[in-house]
Amino acid sequence: MKMEVPAHVALIIDTLEKAGFEAYAVGGCVRDTVLGRSPEDWDITTSARPEQVKRLFRRTVDTGILHGTVTVLLAQCGYEVTTYRVDGEYEDGRHPKEVAFTASLTEDLKRRDFTINAMAYSPKTGLIDEFQGMEDLQKGIVRAVGDGKERFTEDALRILRAVRFSAQLGFTIEEKTAAAAREMAGRLSLISKERIQAELDKILCSSHPEYMKVAYELGITEVVMPEFDRIMETPQRNRYHDLSVGEHTLKTLRNVKADRILRWTMLLHDFGKPEAKLEDPDGIIHFYGHAKISAKLAKEILRGLKFDNATLDAVTTLVYYHDFPFPVSKTGVRKALSRLGRELFPLLLEVCEADSKGKNSYAQETYLPKLLKIRAYYQEIMEAGDCTSLKELAISGRDLIQNGMNPGRELGLVLERCLEAVLECPEKNTRECLLKLAFCKSDAAD
Repeated sequence: MKMEVPAHVALIIDTLEKAGFEAYAVGGCVRDTVLGRSPEDWDITTSARPEQVKRLFRRTVDTGILHGTVTVLLAQCGYEVTTYRVDGEYEDGRHPKEVAFTASLTEDLKRRDFTINAMAYSPKTGLIDEFQGMEDLQKGIVRAVGDGKERFTEDALRILRAVRFSAQLGFTIEEKTAAAAREMAGRLSLISKERIQAELDKILCSSHPEYMKVAYELGITEVVMPEFDRIMETPQRNRYHDLSVGEHTLKTLRNVKADRILRWTMLLHDFGKPEAKLEDPDGIIHFYGHAKISAKLAKEILRGLKFDNATLDAVTTLVYYHDFPFPVSKTGVRKALSRLGRELFPLLLEVCEADSKGKNSYAQETYLPKLLKIRAYYQEIMEAGDCTSLKELAISGRDLIQNGMNPGRELGLVLERCLEAVLECPEKNTRECLLKLAFCKSDAAD
């Protein structure tokens, strides 16, 4: 089998081979090239020791020298070149205590996680596939190299990576590998929150975010996000829903584009429903106040997963407002824009659309036309340049002070009252009108 290899990768492999060493592109880059996908990066494995690699290339960086990895720099691009190795004992469920270099490509490949990631290629030798990775690619399955329990014992993160690869590629997890993952899922408690976050990110932003259900079925979410298990087990019986909270959530994930903020918002938007659940005598289930509870849980979960503050704030805000608690009117939209800001408001519209499409036909017929009106109002407001924030007011605190108002809390309250008036009536956003409004209200308050 012949593959297209980038010129720099071919150059590195050729240089190593001409020096008497074996060298191959290896892992995900081979898998993705076979599938017709563009690899994110190209890794190279070689029989050469790190010091031998460094002698062959002018510019290198010791990025992981203890584990045999040297980064070769060519034209501002870096390519990791790693010596064939055998991993020693894994003491922390994630990293080997030590590694031993080997002259055997087979020994190097057999330590890898899944068969589809254990293929190697060089233009001279062709494809090396000792664990039937090509066959598994054709079957569309994710299968551990060798014994799944052994691979997951070595590195517990591989349990979550199995779901991630299946979600990215649309593959199923091979039966024995899935059984091993289910049995070993508890070991994910050994993994850092940052690494858990990175894998969940990739699942949620993949072509199949609904594969979060696979993580649930394998007992993974019970360890890394037990709140997800609770929504999967919470029914909804009311006129807007025909799915459980969890199944509705999975449907909304499919209905929103693969944006990190949006996908995390849809995952978390109903996490408060199990706590808010209230069943009336007729068996109808209500979830009063669930958006506020969901926002609180979202904040706790994202903070626990070590998210940056900007992402945490954006997702939490969108979760809080996902039920669209304001009137379907121009004034209502201006006030919503004022509360959320011009960056988040368009995202809220996408959240609301995805949420509505995750409900039953009655709910969609009820909410989607309203959403179309809101989008139309939003467009008109943006085209008109209506004021929706304090910084867009025709006056500022300095104007009020220059006209005799004392600095302090009252000044801020006056500006807020001016903004409220302008949100109701955009025509009032003139210096003359707002100064008159500010001092009339201030005098009245005195």
